Amino acid sequence: MSGHSKWSQIKRKKAATDAARGKVFTRCIKEITIAARTGGGDPDANARLRTAITAAKAVNMPAANIDRAIKKGTGELGGSTIEEMHFEGYGPHGVAILVECATDNRNRAAGDVRHLFTKFGGSLAAAGAVSYLFKSCGLIVIAKDAIAEDALLEIVLEPGADDVTGEGDAWEVLTPPARFEAVHEALVARQVPIQSAEVTKLPSVQVTLTEQDAGSVLRLVELLEENDDVQRVYANFVLPDEVLAKLSQ
Repeated sequence: MSGHSKWSQIKRKKAATDAARGKVFTRCIKEITIAARTGGGDPDANARLRTAITAAKAVNMPAANIDRAIKKGTGELGGSTIEEMHFEGYGPHGVAILVECATDNRNRAAGDVRHLFTKFGGSLAAAGAVSYLFKSCGLIVIAKDAIAEDALLEIVLEPGADDVTGEGDAWEVLTPPARFEAVHEALVARQVPIQSAEVTKLPSVQVTLTEQDAGSVLRLVELLEENDDVQRVYANFVLPDEVLAKLSQ
């Protein structure tokens, strides 16, 4: 978990640009649209939509954007149909990778993902081949200078958080998926600033990479994440502290 958290922290810093924020908004819009289409536009009756809206608000998406995405999903607004696709495979050095896509062109998305896996010496696998290595959980990130650990624990444990870990300058609050909203609402009620909030997947088994091996794996993950059809990428690699130190420079 530690190596995963530290790499996530580096990625958050790299993503703190206007261009990156625009891509985050696009991903949130797609998730809200799909959630509204599959479960209806009422957040009170659609848990997935509630979670998607929570994630959108955590990155300061305007309410008007959220409303348009919901209406697009329910059919009140026109536009192309966004479909979900999931890919599983192995990247370089035996790293397990899950790729979640939201696309209006299934052939394009599948071709792009397959091409990138092949380019870096990996391969796609059958459904279920690697997904069992990952567990869904809620992840809420808070700056350490916003709240002390004891005060944070007091807020999040009662509504159902599993754990609070500290990596670098951030706290990471882990929750069961079913308690994610309750923990998030408790933090909002206490006016604790939240850097990000999402339901994600964390690996139960990790592959430790050397500095030499890390390059190809990270490049594959980065290129997958840059693809417009890709929503999320999960991988089970862990990077030693000395490798992370060089990457963060």
